[in-house]
Amino acid sequence: MCTQASAEANRPEIGLLKYKGGGDWYSADRALRNLIVYARANTNLDLAPEPVAVEPSSQKLFSCPVVFINGHGNVSFSVDDALNLRNYLTAGGFLFANDDYGMDPSFRREMKKVFPDADWMELPFSHPIYHSLYNFPNGLPKIHEHDKLPAQGFGLFLNGVMVAFYNYQADICDGWEDESVHGDPADKRKAALEMGTNVLVYALSRGVE
Repeated sequence: MCTQASAEANRPEIGLLKYKGGGDWYSADRALRNLIVYARANTNLDLAPEPVAVEPSSQKLFSCPVVFINGHGNVSFSVDDALNLRNYLTAGGFLFANDDYGMDPSFRREMKKVFPDADWMELPFSHPIYHSLYNFPNGLPKIHEHDKLPAQGFGLFLNGVMVAFYNYQADICDGWEDESVHGDPADKRKAALEMGTNVLVYALSRGVE
């Protein structure tokens, strides 16, 4: 007999990347859980209800179809971290990155260790990630203001397949938080959750572009 507990255990988990370097990798735990709850309620994605912390050098990484990285501070990947992340992404894994403000310089630097010859490409508003379930004709929704710069979505591609999506100057993760945390209005929180859901839907159904 398949119990509810065993069924939950067999559902794919979304990973929360536990990186080194001093940045607050853990800051997105509750927000990511809220996104998963929203995606489970509004799509047919049969995900585990809780995210799981996973280190970049761990074999556990390979059991997570999508891994989320977030933070305000420094990101650091060891040689083993970078090699394992490269193998994970090459094997079909997907990295979803959110700059919560302050992560950008170190994240871009460390991703060069993972793929030295790959460059981030800004995605056009017509890209499927903005339309995989909910329609965002103007690209990423701007949730939090940091430097008065436009929200940008970047992709990292291997052999025509996007293996990582990076939302910059949008901070959609803040919009996944409980309303009491940032006081964002309902429309911004809805847009953030819908965009996050788009990324999960796209990551779990993508092909060559």
